[in-house]
Amino acid sequence: MSTERKERTEHRPGLILAVETSCDETSVAVVENGTIIRSNIVSSQIETHKRYGGVVPEIASRQHVESITLILEEAVRAAGIRLADLSAVAVTQGPGLVGSLLVGVVAAKALACALQIPLIGVHHIAGHIYANGLVHQLEYPFVSLVVSGGHTELVHVPSPGVFRIIGQTRDDAAGEAYDKVARALGLPYPGGPHVDRLAHEADEGVPLPRVWLEPDSYDFSFSGLKSAVLAVLNQAKMRGDVVHPVRVSKGFQDSVVEVLVEKAIRASKAFEAKQLLLAGGVAANKGLREALSERCAREGLPLLVPPLSLCTDNAAMIAAAAFLKWERDELSSLDLKAEALLSLEEWSVKESAMRG
Repeated sequence: MSTERKERTEHRPGLILAVETSCDETSVAVVENGTIIRSNIVSSQIETHKRYGGVVPEIASRQHVESITLILEEAVRAAGIRLADLSAVAVTQGPGLVGSLLVGVVAAKALACALQIPLIGVHHIAGHIYANGLVHQLEYPFVSLVVSGGHTELVHVPSPGVFRIIGQTRDDAAGEAYDKVARALGLPYPGGPHVDRLAHEADEGVPLPRVWLEPDSYDFSFSGLKSAVLAVLNQAKMRGDVVHPVRVSKGFQDSVVEVLVEKAIRASKAFEAKQLLLAGGVAANKGLREALSERCAREGLPLLVPPLSLCTDNAAMIAAAAFLKWERDELSSLDLKAEALLSLEEWSVKESAMRG
């Protein structure tokens, strides 16, 4: 940390205003020292996209443009601060929908430039992982299971802000598979919560395969499972049978959850993790939370799960991850670009800059 930054942080807290617009939530938050949420305003577009059965990128971008200034003003007001109190502005740089990302990046750059304070581009998945740091004390090394609509990954985090992807989906993400199965069952968008709810109503699920891939692999694959569900539904239709959605939902969820849990536990043991973190939108899934809690309790492995309000996309998690960069003076320039396929490992903090 530079002498100037050290003197600054000794006299007042590090207040980071963060902007998140990677998909269909417009969010702005103010977080103190990477852990204390002063405000976290989220405006969801679910009702808008529900009629289309999924997120329409162009519509999402336009709604971000309409909302961003109002959400920013509300976040500053709710935090009880002045813009002059801010230490830095952070923004989701990627991954995400490039049009949506651009709205947040332009707004953040304009604010940082006007206030003459640092700008920090943040990786969206780093945000999801460090959402846990807003409510839990993190111990390194840990392993994080990231499960969302666009991502399913196992990430080894040996030290603060250093990410090593050890497993990822080879096709559909878990959340994406949930939505596709829900659509096949005639359930509303977003489908994940509906499948989760129905799965808890069934005593027995339709038998479905578990996709383990190679014996030593931490990767995931859900495309074949989704196809297996469609095959069950089509075969039943051809026979004139009725397959109740609750049994299909339970069979599908049991298959997804078993693979996620087993691989996460195996990775935690292999990398000698002190904690297992659950992160991402699907971290709100009741079945997954229950199965992981039960298994981690048996293994004696501490499990950290964020509250439901911090599972889905929000700007507080972006501020938490940004603090890792801010305290090490790893800042972004004003020519920062939105990157739809930004690499998590490349975004990691510079290990040479880490303090002992």
